[in-house]
Amino acid sequence: MHFDLLQLIKSLGYFGVWGIIFAESGLLIGFFLPGDSLLFTAGFIASQNLLNIWILIIGSFLFAVIGDNLGYATGNKLGRRLFQKEDSWLFHKKHLIKTQKFYQQHGKKTIVLARFLPIIRTFAPIVAGIGVMHYRTFMFYNLIGGLGWTFSITLLGFFLGKSLPAEEVDKYLLPIIGLIIIVSLVPSVLHVIKENRTKRH
Repeated sequence: MHFDLLQLIKSLGYFGVWGIIFAESGLLIGFFLPGDSLLFTAGFIASQNLLNIWILIIGSFLFAVIGDNLGYATGNKLGRRLFQKEDSWLFHKKHLIKTQKFYQQHGKKTIVLARFLPIIRTFAPIVAGIGVMHYRTFMFYNLIGGLGWTFSITLLGFFLGKSLPAEEVDKYLLPIIGLIIIVSLVPSVLHVIKENRTKRH
């Protein structure tokens, strides 16, 4: 995995990283993309002076925010259409109303925390748009979440790369990226387990 990411980043450079971050944040088809490990590896490559760390981070932040805005706009447009639909076996307006109430109560922290959760970060802005979360509120917490995510993960890779001797890079990079993937997936798995238990009770 890390060799694929390393080669991808070296081949496509800044715009390759930014394009994947944008797709994962704003396009439904981007939910499978490796945002966390991509930022970490890009930060690591920057530590080897192959990329400028600040150009990398600022660009990643901007494209993450723009991607989330696209997701919100998609959900907002879709949400309005759903409110006009009649109930069917597949769609019930009451579920949409519940979504709207949830984002009124918990939307702020959801937008921030979703940034650190694979898959969920792709759908959170779309659901915020469907739930008709106020755009200014969404944008404010979108900026906070995007800033925290892109800066922390990328700088983690950068400073780790600076602290490792060059000859030991390959020895530690793969296990670290694997650990990041596992850790980032744990909250999502725990959430699904909790939801299933709640439904049973």
